[in-house]
Amino acid sequence: MDALILARIQFAANISFHILFPTITIALGWVLLFFKLRFNGTGDDKWMDAYRFWVKVFALSFAMGVVSGITMSFQFGTNWPGFMERVGNIAGPLLAYEVLTAFFLEATFLGIMLFGWKRVPGWVHTGATVLVAFGTTMSAFWILVLNSWMHTPQGFEMREGVAHATDWFAIVFNPSMPYRLSHMLMASTLTVAFLLAGISAWRWLRGDRAPSVMAVLRTGVVMAAVGGPVQAFLGDAHGLNTLEHQPAKVAAMEGNWETGGSVPLLLFAIPDEAARENRFEIAIPYGASLILTHSLRGEVPGLNQFRGEHPPVAPVFFAFRVMVGTGLLMIAFGLFGAWRLWRHGELPRFMLWGLVAMTFSGWLATLAGWYVTEIGRQPWLVTGVLTTAQAAGPVPAASIGTTLALYLTIYAMLLVAYVGTIYRLAARGRIAEAMPGNVMPTPKGTIA
Repeated sequence: MDALILARIQFAANISFHILFPTITIALGWVLLFFKLRFNGTGDDKWMDAYRFWVKVFALSFAMGVVSGITMSFQFGTNWPGFMERVGNIAGPLLAYEVLTAFFLEATFLGIMLFGWKRVPGWVHTGATVLVAFGTTMSAFWILVLNSWMHTPQGFEMREGVAHATDWFAIVFNPSMPYRLSHMLMASTLTVAFLLAGISAWRWLRGDRAPSVMAVLRTGVVMAAVGGPVQAFLGDAHGLNTLEHQPAKVAAMEGNWETGGSVPLLLFAIPDEAARENRFEIAIPYGASLILTHSLRGEVPGLNQFRGEHPPVAPVFFAFRVMVGTGLLMIAFGLFGAWRLWRHGELPRFMLWGLVAMTFSGWLATLAGWYVTEIGRQPWLVTGVLTTAQAAGPVPAASIGTTLALYLTIYAMLLVAYVGTIYRLAARGRIAEAMPGNVMPTPKGTIA
């Protein structure tokens, strides 16, 4: 395997691991604020119990996100020096804004959230929660501004092969940014919704009947019921924007080879890029045309229109179906769960086990969507400006392969430790709820 492919796999592994944790902290920060405001408004201890449990999950996720994010920045210098050489005048400031306006905000006030509950006035503790929640969203904003600009670049000019900014407003508010940002924020909302519901369902099944457990379970189910349909709407809008600005990516997502109208929606197929056709198609007639153009006979771009300049078809095609399939399942769970809670005030046992199985479904949908986005941009790193091959550095394949193996090993261990810690906290939460005074103990080896 050559160095370019290994470098791409390594960066994909790094960002796949990293994105898991911001996907949780972005929305969980606002959920913590909701818990805190409910406690302030009602004085009901169950909301503070929920806050104190989930702020530990937030802190753990934040720490994992910071550590895994640092390794990506190193790779800009080692494996992808061409990226900063060509577009560093734009990427550098955007990354710096993320650190200055978001990371410092989160890192500074998270300590008050964790340790200041009884040490600072209540309004200071609530204010710290507001600032941390705002910081997580600002972090997502700046990162997605840069990522969106890489997909739909504007507001710059090339001088001697280097991009120079000419209009920062155009750079920040590039054509795909509002769609990508809103889609990602809602993905985080759904990820956290199922994390809340799944962990709470697991605690409930284990006999933990604390009021805070049911309160969090209800919160997660309602978030899923509301967020699922909203995400479907946002995804449709994002798809139409992609059709306008990145038609080759949409052609790969649909597995459509020839440009034309009345294109069917492929539920399943095996794209054969060598033969430039699909095998074993299961399709809904006119479906792709209807979804993408809102017309049964609307024209959908085909891959043969972009020979030599379209992304690898199979990964984009299958990742898109994993994302959509998982999303539909999340919508079904959210709506059914909300209906059951509204009609019966509780969830049946099979539904609770279903939520446990769906605990990390948000991660699956987010990763699949991220692969559609990033692989779908190939062969470009910055569309029309810089190809992935042009940005690659001279690091030998053997070196990249060795570090890749180390990364994968460490990430697998960290992921197991992260999930294990959450379930350990959940198991100890039951003990804490039963203690006199409802004081939650600090588990050894965990953040508190």
